Amino acid sequence: MLDLKFIRENAELVRQAIANKHEKADLDALLQLDNRRRELIAQVENGRAEQNRITLQIAELKKTKQDASPIIARMRQFSESIKQLDAELDSVQEQIHAIQIRIPNIPHASAPIGDASHNTIVKTWSDPVTLDFPAKPHWEIAENLDIIDFGRAAKVSGANFVCYKGAGARLERALVNFMLDLHVQKQGYTEIFPPFVTRRQAMFGTGQLPKLEEDMYHIPGDDLFLIPTAEVPVTNLHSDEIIDSVRLPIRYTAYSPCFRREAGAYGKDTRGLMRVHQFNKVEMVKFVTPESSYDEHEKLLQNAEEVLQLLKLPYRVLNLATGDLSFAAAKCYDIEIWAAGIQKWLEVSSCSNFEDFQARRANIRFRRQKGDKPEFVHTLNASGVAMPRTMIAILENNQLPDGSVVVPEVLRPFMGCDKIQ
Repeated sequence: MLDLKFIRENAELVRQAIANKHEKADLDALLQLDNRRRELIAQVENGRAEQNRITLQIAELKKTKQDASPIIARMRQFSESIKQLDAELDSVQEQIHAIQIRIPNIPHASAPIGDASHNTIVKTWSDPVTLDFPAKPHWEIAENLDIIDFGRAAKVSGANFVCYKGAGARLERALVNFMLDLHVQKQGYTEIFPPFVTRRQAMFGTGQLPKLEEDMYHIPGDDLFLIPTAEVPVTNLHSDEIIDSVRLPIRYTAYSPCFRREAGAYGKDTRGLMRVHQFNKVEMVKFVTPESSYDEHEKLLQNAEEVLQLLKLPYRVLNLATGDLSFAAAKCYDIEIWAAGIQKWLEVSSCSNFEDFQARRANIRFRRQKGDKPEFVHTLNASGVAMPRTMIAILENNQLPDGSVVVPEVLRPFMGCDKIQ
């Protein structure tokens, strides 16, 4: 969330951000309400000062045993007027908040302006895999190897859910363990195993609500949400806290299932593992000082890239244009891996810097030294990485003519085999 004073003093910058991110927020109405809010605050403060003056006058009259009833009557009228001003101020502040939470984060200056077609490729790693035989898509490979049962998953839960079995289940578990071990043992993250449901305020804190509520799985009776990513519970671990600066940067990694209704995505890439309602992911989350956040962002990208390099999956990194940035992100790199069977680049990680946008919503601050005024931290996160499309690339890039699949070398200690056949 953007600070109200920042919005007021940088109205044109904010207006441009709303347009560049293709969001809808009535900035003019907010600025008018803000003017009225400041008028009301001044009137209430002046009124209370006058109220205090009259109270002293009444006390003096009573002390000298003079008739104070006319002034007491005036005081009652004055108090009622202040009460009405307070009520209007509360209403105006609620209206401001309703607009303010719809205003997106300001894109970083390095983000290209435009829609997704303006995303720029900033680096590539390895060439796309080409096979010297007709490549099968992952759903055929999985069916032939009997490692994913899409039909029975649909019977149990409906369309776009997945049931891994046998070597498929082991491969999924191997990916989770490999990624967590890498992030913890080599990259220095602290492992978290978070709750998989969160309160509404937590979803608001990371920016999923109110905009994306229709994409979330909601439990109305408890007003809880199944998490769309571990980013939500992990970021909110420090909500309403003031962190000692010596603890920064804080680096967490977490495995979780992720639940997304994909309400606006029906009919798009629904075959196989391309777009599912429940999937596994390992997430990385950072809390850092403002001056270090963009250096930490580049390091975060490198941490996610290392996963794919060790899996030997060709990938490219895109700097997202303003129209493709999420509501809360100031800058984001997408990592896309190549899938030889369907001949597509598939996003497996979004590596985002939110600056202080999430921290302001979740009230996460730090103090540089004892006695200093608290400041908002900067938060960052990246998938390290999402499983379904990683599974797609492993199956399709490593398939052999006989239908078997070579297991990436780094996964073999977890799998206990070098080939799925």
